[in-house]
Amino acid sequence: MKKILSIFCAAAICATLASCNNAQKTTETQNEETAAGPAAGAIVYFNLDRVLDEYDMANDLRSVVETKVNSIQQEINRRGNKLEKDVKDFQNKIDKGLLTRSVAEVQGQKLQEQQNNFQQYASQKQQEMAEEQQVMLNQIADAIKTFLDSYNAEKQYAMILSTQGAVLPAPVAVADESLDITDDILAGLNEAYVKTKAKESK
Repeated sequence: MKKILSIFCAAAICATLASCNNAQKTTETQNEETAAGPAAGAIVYFNLDRVLDEYDMANDLRSVVETKVNSIQQEINRRGNKLEKDVKDFQNKIDKGLLTRSVAEVQGQKLQEQQNNFQQYASQKQQEMAEEQQVMLNQIADAIKTFLDSYNAEKQYAMILSTQGAVLPAPVAVADESLDITDDILAGLNEAYVKTKAKESK
């Protein structure tokens, strides 16, 4: 489940975080790197897959959503199994001739109503699970974008790209590894998340 959500997260958030542009220009040289990382004005990138795997907030939210989804799915399964058992019991009585036609019609109608109610319930709960996952994705995407805006206001990069995929990363298939700021982004995101959690716990 976690792997599926991670893939789903990456696909959805990649569209939101395709790039982070900064229109300000700098007079500093763009060919040299400082000890702090790429020079201002450089085009840099980060690995979105790694961020989604190692960002504490993403992991916490995924855990909460997985718990809710599992709970909902278990209840759907429980109700579905009960309905299936009731249908089999009813069919068994019909096959053995244990019910009169009038009683069988009444019970058959009740089972049909139960089946219709179950289908509506399952559909509603499936929608709730999809909404829970979408809200999670929106929260993660918003947190990353908000951090990147603040981060780049200080770093002054010309562009920040996000890349994903292990075999042939896209959109950054090949790049100088010195332009990979994933570690810096993760450190900043997790530090900000720790501060946020500390404030919420007070």
